[in-house]
Amino acid sequence: MIDIMSARVILLIEDESGDAGLVQWAIGKNKFLATLHHVADGHEALKFLRREGQKYGAVPRPDLILLDLNMPRMTGREFLSLIKRDASFNNIPVVVLTTSNAESDILETRDLGASDYYTKPMDLNQLVETVGELGKRWINAAR
Repeated sequence: MIDIMSARVILLIEDESGDAGLVQWAIGKNKFLATLHHVADGHEALKFLRREGQKYGAVPRPDLILLDLNMPRMTGREFLSLIKRDASFNNIPVVVLTTSNAESDILETRDLGASDYYTKPMDLNQLVETVGELGKRWINAAR
C-alpha cells in the first residue's frame, strides 16, 4: 500500500498543457511518489501558493516548484523574482524546466534564486531521463 502522506507535492507552472501532460507522464514513468498540481501561468501559481479563492483554498503547500520560463501574463523570471522575495515562499526549491538552453537564461534564473535548471528535451526517452535526473535530485531530496 502506498503511503500518500509521504508523496511529494509538486507545483508545475507550464502554459502548454501538452508539455504539462508529458512532464506528468515522465514523473509516472520514473515511479516517483509525487502529486503533481498544474497551473498555466505565474498569476495562477501565486493564487495557488497563497491559497486564494475556492479553487485553491485547500491546496497543499508544494515541496517543489517546476517552472517554465516563457509564459504569457507573467514570465517565469517575474514569478521567480516575486516568490524569492517573499519570506512565506522563498524556501521552496524552484527548478526551472524550460526549452531554452541559453547560458544567459541559466545564469539569470540562478541569480533570481532558482535552485536548478533543466532543458526540456524534444525526445520522449530523453524527457524521461531528464525528469529522472531531476526527480532523484529534487523529488527524492524533498523527503
